[in-house]
Amino acid sequence: MQSSLAIIGFLLGAVAWWIEGRLLFLVGALLMIANWPWTLFGILPVNRVLMATEPAVAGPETRKLLAKWNGLHAVRTALGIAATVCFLAALTANPN
Repeated sequence: MQSSLAIIGFLLGAVAWWIEGRLLFLVGALLMIANWPWTLFGILPVNRVLMATEPAVAGPETRKLLAKWNGLHAVRTALGIAATVCFLAALTANPN
C-alpha cells in the first residue's frame, strides 16, 4: 500500500507543479518517489537477512542489523516528512 501511495503522491505533486509552476511541488513529488529506491536498495537487503534469521540463533550481529534497519527506516520517514513540508510550503506560498 505504501508504494501505491508514493506513486499517487508523486503523480499528484508532479501535476500540481505542472499546473501551478511552483518548484516545491516538484521537489515534494521527487521526495515521495525517492522512498522506492531507498526501500529497494537500502532497507530490503537488511530486511531479508533479518527475516531469514532464526530467533534461536539471533545474537549481537542480529541486534546490529536491527539498529541499522531502524536508522534506514528513519530516513524513509524523513523523506515522507520532507515531502509533506514541501507540499505544505507550496500550498501556502504567495502565487506572485
